[in-house]
Amino acid sequence: MGRHQYYLEKLSRTFHIRNKLLRQALAECLGTLILVMFGCGAVAQLVLSGGTHGMFLTVNFAFGFAAMLGILVCGQVSGGHLNPAVTFALCLLGREQWRKFPVYFLFQTIGAFLGAAIIFGLYFDALWDYAGKVPDELLVVGDKATAGIFATYPGKHLTIVNGFFDQTIGTAALIVCILAIVDPHNNPIPQGLEAFTVGFVVLVIGLSMGFNSGYAVNPARDLGPRLFTAIAGWGPEVFTAGRCWFLVPVFAPFLGTIVGVMVYQLMVGFHMEGEARDKANDNASIEESVKLNDVTTKDSKDGTHA
Repeated sequence: MGRHQYYLEKLSRTFHIRNKLLRQALAECLGTLILVMFGCGAVAQLVLSGGTHGMFLTVNFAFGFAAMLGILVCGQVSGGHLNPAVTFALCLLGREQWRKFPVYFLFQTIGAFLGAAIIFGLYFDALWDYAGKVPDELLVVGDKATAGIFATYPGKHLTIVNGFFDQTIGTAALIVCILAIVDPHNNPIPQGLEAFTVGFVVLVIGLSMGFNSGYAVNPARDLGPRLFTAIAGWGPEVFTAGRCWFLVPVFAPFLGTIVGVMVYQLMVGFHMEGEARDKANDNASIEESVKLNDVTTKDSKDGTHA
């Protein structure tokens, strides 16, 4: 047992990364991998089984709980963002350093890429069976399309303009709710339940805003799997389908983040911060007054004042 412990400690020392930002980025990578693996896995079951092993509700529950689990895995190391839009919001508010944003974005995208790869391997035979076992039949659009298992695509009714609005509003709603959850001046969430609450937010957004295009509201979650499908057999059509739809879930969430931050801060955040500031100033004034009175009393007892 002693030797076993020695080797474990040696491994720990060997693989321990001292660069804090790299450790945080790796944690974000794993958390996002979990989000995509479980979420896209639920979509794969629904699509490949023809609806016998899942439904719209189960997909939304899977993404909600996947977000919760991803945050639980990496939250204590990196903050559990799992989404470049969340990192962007915290950078805008000055709660995170801007140098984190590109690093987190990269590793979140890598995590999403790997999560999609795992689901592809897990359902490899089912994918080809669904396609009819015909070579080069991994379709992006059509009745037998499977690219939508991994990345989002617009519904037939959806225009690019409406889709951009859809992603902007969905991300703004996500950011408003997350800022409320992490705001120390608002209703504090009991420690340990933050991840569950964020997962519940993802679930609600999916149930209410998932019809148009699948509510990506996360550039990394969409871009990583899309890159994977481009090299795994679906080809460059994943970028051109839906009139280059892929640009919408990459760029619209950042606009939604700006909207969400502005809405929350203007309607709640600044006011709560102001009240906390005023309360702190009042307490400081009271403490200062008490100290001055105490000094005066002591001086009077010492006979230095009439």
